[in-house]
Amino acid sequence: MSWEMTGIRIIFLLVIIVASFQLHPFGLSKSLAALLGASLGVFFIFFEMRLERASLKRLIGAAAGSIFGILGALMISHLLSITALDKVSLSFLQVTLLLLMAYVGLVLGANKGDLLNLSALGGLFSAEVKPKRNFKILDTSVIIDGRVADVCETGFIDGLLIIPQFVLRELQLVADSSDQLKRNRGRRGLDILQRMQKMGTIQIQIVEEDFPHMHEVDLKLIELAKQLEGKIVTNDFNLNKMAQLQGVAVLNVNELANALKPVVLPGETMRVFILKEGKEYNQGVAYLDDGTMVVVDNAKKMISKTIDIAVTSVLQTTAGKMIFGKFEERKAVVEPVHQ
Repeated sequence: MSWEMTGIRIIFLLVIIVASFQLHPFGLSKSLAALLGASLGVFFIFFEMRLERASLKRLIGAAAGSIFGILGALMISHLLSITALDKVSLSFLQVTLLLLMAYVGLVLGANKGDLLNLSALGGLFSAEVKPKRNFKILDTSVIIDGRVADVCETGFIDGLLIIPQFVLRELQLVADSSDQLKRNRGRRGLDILQRMQKMGTIQIQIVEEDFPHMHEVDLKLIELAKQLEGKIVTNDFNLNKMAQLQGVAVLNVNELANALKPVVLPGETMRVFILKEGKEYNQGVAYLDDGTMVVVDNAKKMISKTIDIAVTSVLQTTAGKMIFGKFEERKAVVEPVHQ
């Protein structure tokens, strides 16, 4: 769609330049007329691109505001016409007043357009009641991570998943890296994308929008999210903070993983496998299936055994959740490791 629109804009620009060159209005030379046509064409294209991003409410507000402004200017112009002003001054004031009132009405109407309730009008405007566009923009790190594909398979992510072309380029650079670790990560990311494209539960769209004046991919992602009014899906801590500072919504896969970890309350009993010795005296350390660390008092001698422990406290940190427990040998059930 973007390539088609680019082609149409180029044709429009060429037509207005050729027409200006042939007609050379206002007594201008043909070269100056062509330059004037090119300037007008660029202005019209820029204006059309701005209009394309505007909501229906803003467009209706701008149109209504400019109409009221023009009507006000005509009324004032009629009053000025019965004054003793000379014709040249009167014409200048009338034209200036018309442009000013139309401009002020357009700007004020566009700014207040969001307050309109188009659903009350029914008919053609009932489509405005549709829910807000639900775009989710994936960054490189979350694609390589791969967990987003599992979340998509469950149906917890809806809406349209956006893959920017500049993210694909970064992913391709990682896949072509001379470093084997980076190369494997990049190829894994490409495999994850292929897997997601085959899913019937989600829609994926690759967009061409780029921001050449920005060199960092994170800044491009934030700008694209602003433009599309979408959310960034990531597991990058720095991108998460940068986006939040600029008012862009973020879906952090790491935060989702932490939120889905089992809820354990002090006093509960749980069964863990003591993997190694802890930092403090007589401590053992275990890990749950989701990677949560469990620090167990009185469990140093239970290394390589599965034991029942009593949870004493739970600590939530920025790195994740830590569980502290205590092993009571008198009450415990111990399962030795079978060779």
